[in-house]
Amino acid sequence: MQKLIVLAFIGFVAQLIDGSLGMAYGVSSTSLLLMFGVAPAIASASVHMAEMVTTAAAGFSHWKLGNVDSVIVRRLMIPGSIGAFVGACFLSNLPGEAVKPYIALFLFLLGFYVIYRFLFAGNIRKKRNRHPGRWTVPLGLFAGFFDSTGGGGWGPLTTPVLLSHRGTEARKVIGSVDTSEFAIAVSATLGFLISLGFRDVDWIWVGALMAGGIVAAPIAAWFVKVIPSYLLGVLVGGLIININVQTLLSTIDSIPESWHSFVYGALSVLWVLCLAFAVIRKKRE
Repeated sequence: MQKLIVLAFIGFVAQLIDGSLGMAYGVSSTSLLLMFGVAPAIASASVHMAEMVTTAAAGFSHWKLGNVDSVIVRRLMIPGSIGAFVGACFLSNLPGEAVKPYIALFLFLLGFYVIYRFLFAGNIRKKRNRHPGRWTVPLGLFAGFFDSTGGGGWGPLTTPVLLSHRGTEARKVIGSVDTSEFAIAVSATLGFLISLGFRDVDWIWVGALMAGGIVAAPIAAWFVKVIPSYLLGVLVGGLIININVQTLLSTIDSIPESWHSFVYGALSVLWVLCLAFAVIRKKRE
């Protein structure tokens, strides 16, 4: 019973972060299941099954509060679903761990650009409602594929790339990514059920993750509605940096483990300073 309460709480926190910042549900939930000794394929399948319900709740909440751009959703859903299905069917034969460091480096650098865009580039360009181009199709395909193979990755890949596009609104990006994730979760689950079957999935664990996520979904959508875009951008950028630096440090043997805490601390301090600067700058304006 205690384990189920912990899982429900993790589902709640993960969905709160995911719904507010457009990422982290799959990464955090899968990490917890792996810590409990669940096989990677089973962990990813369980999380995606839970996401079928949590993403539906999140998407509906974002839509009701006006956080969804239908053009972005349409351009992401179909290629993302294809990538997720293929990734789920062939998870056991894919070198997902080998690819992670390279993606982490790309996202780590992109996180700094996202912070820069919302701290300094906001007043240079006043254009709004510029929809991303056709490059969102391969983005959705790759993000869906990596989401299934890594147990999470749809938000961490699509959100920062879309936020780096000039003219996009932070809350619309987050709401659209969360809404389109429903189709990715359904496609990945279908692929896992075909390749794994039903017997290996712990449905009680899935239900606990679902319960926590359902409660958090409308709260997170409301956060996105009321938090200013410049703060959302800096929050997302900092989260991207801190998530991916862990992957980078774990794969770079030349950096001693004793330095890891210093790196985490320095990046966290920088993140807080950027948030403070964003608030002070906005007040002066």
